[in-house]
Amino acid sequence: MTRRTWWQLTFVLIGCALVVGPATGVAIAQDKPADTMDVLREKVRADKKLLVATALELSESEAKSFWPLYNAYQSDMITHYDRVFKLIGVYGAAYQTMNDETATQLVGEFLALETAYAALLNGYLPRLRSALPPQKVARFYQIENKLRALVDYEFARDIPLIKSR
Repeated sequence: MTRRTWWQLTFVLIGCALVVGPATGVAIAQDKPADTMDVLREKVRADKKLLVATALELSESEAKSFWPLYNAYQSDMITHYDRVFKLIGVYGAAYQTMNDETATQLVGEFLALETAYAALLNGYLPRLRSALPPQKVARFYQIENKLRALVDYEFARDIPLIKSR
């Protein structure tokens, strides 16, 4: 895959993430139908899958082993990010009235999520190694890392620091 193709696909994903991220808050605030968000989420997942497929350049036999594993991984990631969004919601609800007890609880939950994320990545490593050659496993984790960095950037940009009191 060329560098230009990589960036084109990445920008598609970023665009979708920007649509889904703010839309999630709007959907909650305005009680939009769940099916609208489901359509947006499916679009992001499809675009991500295209990005992964293009970047990995899988053979037929690799694809046969990889895609079921990828689908299970994505399902686990959805569960993980549901927990992340829930924590962000708790933070948002407590932001104006933040106290030491809530701040301590939020930090603990954040670190537990980070630990769970690392465990998720480590848990899939042996299975990925059995499905793909080492360089493609490394490339997959690079893709995941780059995409997570984009998501983390959006979170960092949009979530304010706790006010000094």
